[in-house]
Amino acid sequence: MTSAEPDAGLLAPGWAGSPAASATSDAAYLRALLDAESALTRAQAALGLAPEEAATAVATAARSGAFDARDIAVRARAGGNPVIPLVADLTKAVGGQYGPYVHRGATSQDIMDTATVLVAVRTLDLVRADLGRTEAALARLAAEHRDTVMPGRTLTQHAVPTTFGLKAAGWRSLVLDARDRITAVRNALPAQLGGAAGTLAAFTAYDATDPTALPAAYARELGLQAPELPWHTLRTPIADLAGCLAFAAGALGKLATDVLTLARTEIAEVSEGSGGGSSAMPHKANPVRSTLIAAAARRAPQLAATLYGSLTAQDERPAGAWHAEWEPLRDLLRLVGGAARDAAELTEGLRVHAEVMREHLDLTHGLIVSERLSAELAPVLGRARAKALLTELAKRTYAEGRTLGELLAEEAELKGVDLDSLTDPARYTGAAATLTDRALERR
Repeated sequence: MTSAEPDAGLLAPGWAGSPAASATSDAAYLRALLDAESALTRAQAALGLAPEEAATAVATAARSGAFDARDIAVRARAGGNPVIPLVADLTKAVGGQYGPYVHRGATSQDIMDTATVLVAVRTLDLVRADLGRTEAALARLAAEHRDTVMPGRTLTQHAVPTTFGLKAAGWRSLVLDARDRITAVRNALPAQLGGAAGTLAAFTAYDATDPTALPAAYARELGLQAPELPWHTLRTPIADLAGCLAFAAGALGKLATDVLTLARTEIAEVSEGSGGGSSAMPHKANPVRSTLIAAAARRAPQLAATLYGSLTAQDERPAGAWHAEWEPLRDLLRLVGGAARDAAELTEGLRVHAEVMREHLDLTHGLIVSERLSAELAPVLGRARAKALLTELAKRTYAEGRTLGELLAEEAELKGVDLDSLTDPARYTGAAATLTDRALERR
């Protein structure tokens, strides 16, 4: 038996093999840490605080790939974070003349936070791409099924008719909400640079007459936002990540939960394009994509709660609160990245069974339009009489196995009323088509 890398995702089919898996791997994190270190030296060189040769030497050493993530992880136990052993290895790789410019003036949290932001930005870009695929697929479904009538369900029961187009438009609206939140957070994520206690004091000691210029230069090197203040214990960026990721998981979870319901054998109004098999039952085509998305949506709120809990970070550098963020944030990025990948595949292959939806409108023997009948018959019979008649006939539809329309047709009081039109579920979808069109105007 051969061993696999420790974060291969053996127990995580929701994100295994996804673009987000690669973007959040140990190798990706190590790459981000090295990028953060290299950018720091480049920023100092840009401000005349380090020789250009030092920036080149650090960048060259950082790109060499001669760093062992597993070895660094084990050695990180001594100091509590991987930056300390990495700095030692990078300094050695740079060599004697320019080694002193590695990590100069920074603290471990500066590099760790900045690398975390880089990993988040790179992963969120992949998530946004998959959300774009999902949005496009849902837009097609909404337009194609603008007038496909189906039962609307409230509290698990048939309520009034709706359209599958409106349902798909609603799913798309949530996906766009998730995209917009992720985009706003991604574009606001800052670099981190403050030194030991967030005062930039060490940079002053290294002849920086105005150390406040360095964080902005550092952010420019990384393509990130300049921090207003060092945020070692001001964890707004991490809380914002928690919020947008948890929302995205829930938004995709709503889509998945609806598909899981509609794909039940007894309902069968939709089905996944390529369902998963069973190890024991050859006949099954399980809604696997929806299942994995639903699993991610169940986990995400608890992971976000841990990140929100880390807002209570004491002093100028926290003991434990900062460290508690690393794994849940990576898990959240992976879960949402995997869910976005699965949502794209789900919606691009979703099969809609319009004929089954139409058949299900008749399951309640016409009672699905009782709301309409109450309103339409009140002027004819009076409100009290209309309510009493419909209540009585509702009981008879089940007792006698007849439709509401048939029973209404026998009422002498309703001679001349166009009952065929009033009892047709397809003619009682309200503004569903207009609402769908309006929703599809959003880009």
